[in-house]
Amino acid sequence: MLKSPEFKRMNQSLDRRNFLTKTSLGLGAIALGSLFGNSVFGKVTGANGHEAPAATLEEEILRAIPHFAPKAKRVVYLFMSGGPSQFETFDYKPKLTNMFGQPLPDSVRQGQRLTSMSANQSILPIAPSVYKFSQHGETQTWISELLPHTAQVVDDLCIIKSIHSEAINHDPAITFFQTGTQLPGRPSIGSWISYGLGTDNKNLPSFIVLVSKNAVKDQPLYARLWGNGFLPSEHQGVQFRAGKDPVLFLDNPQGYDGEDRKEMLGYLSKLNKLQNEPYGDPEVQARITQYEMAYRMQTSVPEVMDTTGEPSEVFDLYGPDSRDPGTYAANCILARKLLEKDVKFVQLYHQGWDHHGGLPAGIKKQCKDTDQPTAALIKDLKRRGLLEDTLVIWGGEFGRTVYSQGKLQPNDYGRDHHPRCFTMWMAGAGVKPGISYGETDDFSYNVVKNPVHVHDFQATLMHIMGIDHERLTFKFQGRRFRLTDVQGNVVRDILT
Repeated sequence: MLKSPEFKRMNQSLDRRNFLTKTSLGLGAIALGSLFGNSVFGKVTGANGHEAPAATLEEEILRAIPHFAPKAKRVVYLFMSGGPSQFETFDYKPKLTNMFGQPLPDSVRQGQRLTSMSANQSILPIAPSVYKFSQHGETQTWISELLPHTAQVVDDLCIIKSIHSEAINHDPAITFFQTGTQLPGRPSIGSWISYGLGTDNKNLPSFIVLVSKNAVKDQPLYARLWGNGFLPSEHQGVQFRAGKDPVLFLDNPQGYDGEDRKEMLGYLSKLNKLQNEPYGDPEVQARITQYEMAYRMQTSVPEVMDTTGEPSEVFDLYGPDSRDPGTYAANCILARKLLEKDVKFVQLYHQGWDHHGGLPAGIKKQCKDTDQPTAALIKDLKRRGLLEDTLVIWGGEFGRTVYSQGKLQPNDYGRDHHPRCFTMWMAGAGVKPGISYGETDDFSYNVVKNPVHVHDFQATLMHIMGIDHERLTFKFQGRRFRLTDVQGNVVRDILT
């Protein structure tokens, strides 16, 4: 096949010998790569029995080797979509008890932006939580009565009460958390992790998403929240669903036995290679990789999705919903299985936390559905020795206001969106257990100590995984992008 002079020059510039002689990494990098096994330089055998196409050596070195020793090998991110109220969960504010119905002082609000849903209220009446708090664990941490199971593992948690964001509405806020910007189209956290660190399991995607079927669908979830953006498409999150077809279009069509599938993929791979030679389009390489992965997943996915072999005590630990595939509890068990298989990034989404009204009853149900399975996941990982190298994250896109949106009654109120301060927690590898970090004022309206911005959280997550968030970049449309844009500081006070 004829090749243009430009292509020949490009090919020579990526020549293996040229790279090894000109880079300071040289043979030392190859030796280092051998220590990491298949996740960096290892050969991958495709469905046709031949070695699957690989990225250039330079690309692998630049993005697959951690910048420093990671504390965590994998992440499970429990995203509570809708914005859980910190008042009814973790941020205990006893002084509000005697302030029922009083207007929020202007000195507290400080003219800060409100949503259109409460901006026209003449009075912003303070709504103390109707739920009681008590101290738990050796750390004597205050936890709501709505979270009795979480209270049992509080000494394993690093509770951050000073998270803050600029985004005040759901779509931009959740997009901000997942991609580092309020505008859609950028790569998600899991995609960045997949791109930067590769995979330790060649038979499963490195980034898997699970969405609860038993959650109130108050706010929509979009596939772009786990999308790859401008990163190569093999790094997008793959959603696993409950039911007959956990991964869409993975099974063979009806009436096709698949006997010649291996041979077909072999020829398809050859055609894609021929296409890739003259054009060098990375998406051709990505398509080859995805076809190969889909073939391997036909065997690996049914095995990992089958929880019938779990002992009864596991289902008892995670709660009654855990026997029903697709529920949050069942997804927590599935998440543990995926982590055991060394999937790098597992993300669970549970909707239903957007309580503008009827909050006492609404959040009680949400906690009932999620409290036991969440705590069980911590216990299960810990007893299996996985918590020591797994990072667990819990939180939503923002918090809720101290004042009631609309009419306030003694046992019925709602809370509007509040991005100025809210609570998340982390547990496991890399974070100090049994601490509370950051403080809010008596109204949980402003951060008064140790603020943690969304970009700080993202930088810290990547640091725990061995990635310098300022160095993992991708050039797109003439600019180098990163998850944290041009901001973000690692919160070193919470790190072990």
